[in-house]
Amino acid sequence: MDKLARIMSRNSEDTRRRILEAGTAEFAAHGIAGARVARIAAAAGCNKQLIYAYFTNKEGLYDAVYDAMVTHTVESVPMDPLDLPGYAGSLFDHHRRHPEFARLTLWFQLERDPRAGPTPAGLRSVGAKLEAIRDAQDAGAVSTRYAPEELLLMILRLSSMAGPGSGEAAYPGRSPEDFRRLLVRAVSQLTGE
Repeated sequence: MDKLARIMSRNSEDTRRRILEAGTAEFAAHGIAGARVARIAAAAGCNKQLIYAYFTNKEGLYDAVYDAMVTHTVESVPMDPLDLPGYAGSLFDHHRRHPEFARLTLWFQLERDPRAGPTPAGLRSVGAKLEAIRDAQDAGAVSTRYAPEELLLMILRLSSMAGPGSGEAAYPGRSPEDFRRLLVRAVSQLTGE
């Protein structure tokens, strides 16, 4: 690849990254319906046509933003099936560091057609986690009281408990650390014999 092609490729990757970052902020603040491509373009320092060229439409951009969020979470918080309470605690910490992710997830649940199913990154993530939990159950390291799908669903839901902006976060006399301890203890009970 010649020098000009490398520079153009780098510029393209940088533009795409800026669009995804601007899209993350816009969708977290306004949801899919309320988001405006013009605001995303302005924040990314590009024109609207470039967003359509990369992502086809606003929904395509949202899907890319959501997939990037899932990928970031999976890479930042790897799951150890032999320490599911620790995984839940790490996921809780990640949610607190990235409140925009919780908002993106809520918008996804509110505005996307449930028949569309999970995004590609979501499917990959869930599939790998279910297999790891199943293997840990087969090895006797994790209780079989719950099916892997049930266990993962409970862990994922509980780990978002008391996230920024939630009703639980405002619970009097409870700190995030209190909720984290409660979460880890609950997941220990769910996964133990």
